[in-house]
Amino acid sequence: MIAAAALLGYAVLLLTAGAPALARAGWPERAPRLAMAAWIALAFSAIASVVLAGLVMLVPVPRVSRGISWLLAICGMQLRARYAHPGGAALGAAGVLIALILAGRLAWCAWATLTATARAGRRHRLRLRLAGRQDDRLGALVVEHGEPAAYCMPGANQPVVLTTAALRLLDDTQLAAVLAHERAHQSGRHHLLVSLAAIPAAAFPWVPAFRHARDEVARLAELAADDVAAARSPRLAVAEALLAASATGALAVAALVALPLVLLAAPAFGAVGTGHHAHAGATYAYPESGARAAR
Repeated sequence: MIAAAALLGYAVLLLTAGAPALARAGWPERAPRLAMAAWIALAFSAIASVVLAGLVMLVPVPRVSRGISWLLAICGMQLRARYAHPGGAALGAAGVLIALILAGRLAWCAWATLTATARAGRRHRLRLRLAGRQDDRLGALVVEHGEPAAYCMPGANQPVVLTTAALRLLDDTQLAAVLAHERAHQSGRHHLLVSLAAIPAAAFPWVPAFRHARDEVARLAELAADDVAAARSPRLAVAEALLAASATGALAVAALVALPLVLLAAPAFGAVGTGHHAHAGATYAYPESGARAAR
């Protein structure tokens, strides 16, 4: 139960304090790609923590102090001790139900989001083939339209699309910057990152942190493309600040991903070595202590 409570507490902390802290941080503006990874890691780590907490309610986590055969025996005895009374069975059922509902909801929304995006992309590409003309000089697809617009189709081999109004409006330098911006979206696979961030928000729309993560990843994708497209030179003046921001962001992403696993394993390995001093004939004492820990 300690591991389950720790995992649930970590999820609540991420959603109520972690997301606002990341939104207020200064480094994401200087390292938008890393910040996108941090937002996605935050959202999925929160969900994974709750799912793992539910599974821990089903299967108790014994303390590890001997070999694998001893560990399996302890697991079996702790399971029997937990489910020997109705409260333990009800707790285990509730835990696995929570885990299945959350994981199933997330998987369904992931499939629906990615399928809908792919379907819309195929329809739009068909329309573009019918309505657009390839401009080999620009390496872009030009569509006759009165509104200036520029966008890219997802994928490294997909076209950048420009309207004729945009071509009339932009000079050569501006046009080169726009094309570089859109190609940066494609080479950076920003559509995949935006889709990933949209999945938790679609699965659990009542959670503000997930909606915030979706919006922030979309905004940061634009900043990342701007950074690639910008023709600022030299950039030595900002190199040290960018390096520091990247280090901070990398640590944040690593912590977000690793902490649920650490919280899950901590009760199991908290007593490593404590049983090594017991003689072989005292093995029968461990199940009793494990059952007390499970209760």
